[in-house]
Amino acid sequence: MMINNYKIKLENVTKTFGRRLIFRNINFEFHSGKVYGLAGRNGSGKSTLAKIIIGVAATTSGKIVHTLNEKIIIEEKLHEQIGFVSPYLVLYDEFSAYENLVHTLKIRGKLIDEEKINYWLNEFNLFDRRNDLLKGYSSGMKQRMKFIFALVHEPEFLLFDEPTSNLDNTGKEKVYQIIDEQLKNKCVIIASNEDNDLALCRETLKIEEFKN
Repeated sequence: MMINNYKIKLENVTKTFGRRLIFRNINFEFHSGKVYGLAGRNGSGKSTLAKIIIGVAATTSGKIVHTLNEKIIIEEKLHEQIGFVSPYLVLYDEFSAYENLVHTLKIRGKLIDEEKINYWLNEFNLFDRRNDLLKGYSSGMKQRMKFIFALVHEPEFLLFDEPTSNLDNTGKEKVYQIIDEQLKNKCVIIASNEDNDLALCRETLKIEEFKN
């Protein structure tokens, strides 16, 4: 199996809101084959940096470059390579789980692979509820759906912002198992202040170190 080389390079990344400094001059690289952490207390800027990395928020100065096998990924194509889980990711409550997944695959221009969809629904124990509308899902079920959203199109880069919020211990263990067993060749970033989440990370970027 071919292992792709995904790299994200942060060059002097700075973010301010008005006169308030969030972080300054972050220089860092993320690579395939490693799980990284973004750590910091609540309100420190973890989610802001996460949004900047995936291209849904802008830097105040500095830049971020995504490459796949040494080729730069243009902004318009970035969504094809990214799997994203976050508290602010919105699912379609009026659609079923299955309809949500078909919709997200179509948006990304991917083929509808029933076997892959069913695999991930089974992995997160949602297969029997696949035809139910998401508005009837619990918060924990919706969080598991977010992981399926992030994984079903087989991205090379995954960013999990507060990934285990709303999950019970069984759900957390499933997430940790998948990261350890199935995503080891991907580029994975976990933004969290939970010790158990950060324990998965081989290297951690601490936001507080970039506030001066």
